[in-house]
Amino acid sequence: MASELYNTIDALSREKGIDPQVVVSAVEDAIVVATRKYYKSQENLRAQLDKDSGKIRAFAVKTIVEAPEQVEDPNLQVTLDDARKSDPNAEVGGELQIPKVTEGILGRIAAQLAKQVIFQKVREAERDTVYNEYIGRVGEIVNATVKRIEGPDVIFDIGKAEARAPRKEQSRLESFAIGERVRVVIARVEKASKGPAVVVSRAAPELVQHLFQTEVPEIYDGTVVIRAIAREAGERTKIAVMSKDKEVDAVGACVGMKGMRVQSIIRELRGEKIDIIEYHEDAVTFAEKALQPAKVSRVTILDSTDKHLEVVVDDSQLSLAIGKKGQNVRLAAKLLGWKIDIKSEEEKRQEVEAQMAELTSATATPLETVEGLGESLVEKLKEAGISTVEALADMTPEQLEAIEGIGPKTVEKISVAVNNYFATLEGAEAVALPEEGAEGVALEGAEGAPENEGVETEAPVEAATEEGEAEPVAAEEVEAEPGAPEAEPSQEAEAAPESVGADEQKE
Repeated sequence: MASELYNTIDALSREKGIDPQVVVSAVEDAIVVATRKYYKSQENLRAQLDKDSGKIRAFAVKTIVEAPEQVEDPNLQVTLDDARKSDPNAEVGGELQIPKVTEGILGRIAAQLAKQVIFQKVREAERDTVYNEYIGRVGEIVNATVKRIEGPDVIFDIGKAEARAPRKEQSRLESFAIGERVRVVIARVEKASKGPAVVVSRAAPELVQHLFQTEVPEIYDGTVVIRAIAREAGERTKIAVMSKDKEVDAVGACVGMKGMRVQSIIRELRGEKIDIIEYHEDAVTFAEKALQPAKVSRVTILDSTDKHLEVVVDDSQLSLAIGKKGQNVRLAAKLLGWKIDIKSEEEKRQEVEAQMAELTSATATPLETVEGLGESLVEKLKEAGISTVEALADMTPEQLEAIEGIGPKTVEKISVAVNNYFATLEGAEAVALPEEGAEGVALEGAEGAPENEGVETEAPVEAATEEGEAEPVAAEEVEAEPGAPEAEPSQEAEAAPESVGADEQKE
C-alpha cells in the first residue's frame, strides 16, 4: 500500500498534469541538496523514496577501484578491500552506497530549502508539459475564460493551462471582466517564461477568419474561400473572398440577409469595421476593389517583379483612398501584397509636367558646340542669360542687338553660325533657313541674296572712304537693311564709314 506522502505526490501530479515520477525525482533532489548542506560534503550523494513506507533514504555513492594508488579522490572512490568491509559482494568497477542519517537532523532551514527545490522542479515540469501540449496548436481558436488582469495583460484560463494576452495582442475597443468567456487565438508558446507560457491574441487575423467560418455556411463547406485578410485590431478589417460556384455571390454570402451574418461578427469584435471585397486574380482590378470605398481613376503597374502599383484618384477622393492616418491604403497594400503609391490627378499632372521639362532640358545644346562663335561672344551671350543653341535660335535680331557689345555684324555672324549648325544636324549641304521661332537670326544683306555678299561689299566702301573718294557704284552695293528709309547715293557713301566704325567699336 502506498504511503501518505506518495498519495500526496500523486494528487499533486494529477492537478498539475505532470508525471508523478517527476515529482518523486524533485523530492529526492531536494533531500540531496538538504543533506549536502547539512554535512558540508563534496561526496556524490543520492536519495531514494520508499513508495510503501514513505521514508526517504540518503546515501553517498563511491566507485570501487582495486588498489589504493588508483584512488584519485577519496570522496568519490574507494578501494575494493574497504568496500568489502561494508558489502562483501562488492566488485571492482561497481558502486558502494554509504547510508547518511537524515531523520531528525536536517532541521528547519534544510526543510525550507528542500521545499524550494521541489516547487522549482514542479514548475519546470509543468512548463514542459504545457509547451508540449500547445506547441502544435499555434493558430488554433480556443474558448477561454478571463481569470485575472495583471496590469496591461489579461490572464485567461484555457483548460489545462493559463494563457497571457499582452496589450499589443488585444483590440483597442475591448475590455474584459473576470469570468467572461471569449474566443482567442493561440499566437505562440514560450518555453522560457516567468509567467504563463501560452500567449493568446484577440488581434490576430485568424480570429476573423474563424468567425466567418462559424457564421457563414458557404465558407465552412468550401463554396466560398477566404483568399486574404488584412486587419488592424479595433479599427478596420479587409477580407477578400472568392466563390467556387458561379451561382453563389461570395460577398453576398458573407454579408447575409440584411447584413445579419456580418453584423454578428462585428458584435463579437466589439464594433470593428469590416470591408468584404471580391477577390480578383488581376492585380489592377483587385487594387480598385481593395481601395473601396474610394473610387479609383486608374491603376498602373510600375514593376511587376517588385509588385509595385501606382493608383491615381480624383482630387476629391484622395483623402478617402488614403484613409485615416493612411489606414485604408495600408490595409489594401497588405491585402494585395503589393506596394501602392496613391496620387491625385493634380499631383500626377504636375509630375508629368516636371518629367517633360526634364526631358526638354536634357535635349538643350550648349553654345560651345556651335562652330563660328568665339569664346568672348559665348561669354557675352551667357552673361545675357543665353546658354543653349535653342534659346539663341529663338532670339530676334532686335533682342540680340540689345545685348551690350553685339552689333549688326555680330548678329549676322551669329545667324550664319546657327544656320550652319542646324544644317549640319539635318545633313544638308546648303545652309538651311531656321525654323519657326528663329526668323530673327536669319539676317540677310539683301532679299534672296547669299548672306556673305553684304560682308564682301564692305571692303570697297572702306577703301574708297580712306582715299576720300565716294564712288556711286560702291555706295549702291551697300544697301540699307529692309525697312530703312532710302537715302541718296552720295549720302549713303558718306554715312558708310561712320556705321562701319560703330560696328567695330561694338565688337
